[in-house]
Amino acid sequence: MIIQQVHVTPVAFRDPPLLNASGVHEPWALRTIVEIVTDDGLTGLGETYGDLHHLNRVRECAKALIGLDVHALHTMYARIDAIVGTGRQSAATKEKSVDRVFSPFEVACLDIRGKATGVPVFDLLGGKVRDTVPYSAYLFYKWAGHPGDEPDRFGAALDEAGIVAQARLLIEEYGFTSIKLKGGVFPPDVEIAAIRALHEAFPEVPLRLDPNAAWTVETSIRVGRELDGVLQYLEDPTAGIAGMAEVAAAVPMPLATNMCVVAPEHFPPAMASHAIGVLLLDHHYWGGLVRSSHIAAMCDAFGLAMSMHSNSHLGISLAAMTHLAAATPNLTFACDTHTPWQDGQDVVLAGALRFVHGAVPVPVGPGLGVELDRDALAVMNEQYEKCGITARDDTSYMQRFDPSFTARRPRW
Repeated sequence: MIIQQVHVTPVAFRDPPLLNASGVHEPWALRTIVEIVTDDGLTGLGETYGDLHHLNRVRECAKALIGLDVHALHTMYARIDAIVGTGRQSAATKEKSVDRVFSPFEVACLDIRGKATGVPVFDLLGGKVRDTVPYSAYLFYKWAGHPGDEPDRFGAALDEAGIVAQARLLIEEYGFTSIKLKGGVFPPDVEIAAIRALHEAFPEVPLRLDPNAAWTVETSIRVGRELDGVLQYLEDPTAGIAGMAEVAAAVPMPLATNMCVVAPEHFPPAMASHAIGVLLLDHHYWGGLVRSSHIAAMCDAFGLAMSMHSNSHLGISLAAMTHLAAATPNLTFACDTHTPWQDGQDVVLAGALRFVHGAVPVPVGPGLGVELDRDALAVMNEQYEKCGITARDDTSYMQRFDPSFTARRPRW
């Protein structure tokens, strides 16, 4: 099964004005869709980030994969490493270059290998340990709509009442049985009030709070202690392994991260200092599904619990995330997903992925079990060409409406 063609297609889709510690989401979210075609006519799908710098690297590396067998993942990784030029040393940087570029190609190859042998991707990862993968209601403070646009159907959520209403909407539509709130937007006492309001409204539902390192160590400890008995875990309250370790020693709930442990070399200092109790896995920057399985094994060895990180994504990523979670025994916390915020926009045909009681039944068709919707792909590619956005920039977009805004951290 020799790689004969690689198609790389940038896409854009509508994104609500979701607030976070960096600012607010722009009206368009960007992704890159990868299609690998073999000499025997099989096609595999991958999905990755859409910023122009990353897109150009994916395009450049795609050319170097022509002629490789889809099983030759080590050779594929080495070729990408040689082109990107920064190797594994960049894994802890903002770009995490090699692993990020490699991931969509690896997923597409696994999709092909599953189709060729008639088995789902989860069987290529060791077999599934669960038939459905639970996801969380991912709540955001948000404006009613983008400035100048009509309010979207989700409405505003700028206080605890708005957050509770948003949670109720997502739970009614998707059946979620756990909740995560993206914090770091308002002063900590405001977000404490929102978590308490959620706890009162949904007393049996596990809650999480993620301020994206917007707080000092002292603020993190105060918030953690005030929310004793309310939070399932507290995610990235402060920056860095040393700061997280100080907080972890002083608060009653485990700390989770997708910010301070993002490369293998981070494990020894994080484990030695007991900085975290939960790692949020993400195959998009850990180097694909197989390498993410290796990280899961490392977490198992260190006794870390696991959840899964999410960024704005489409159905190819949701399928890959679901297969990975289904085949990872120690990924026991419900995963994050932005799927509700895409509000039906997708590049895969409807039917293969659905939410039942807050969980996605694992696709059982060969490969990823999803099929590309070429009409939708063409529309989203046209939207990319016309939207005028080439890189996500929450901070600059926020400063257009609030020039005093700063994304400095810690903020409180």
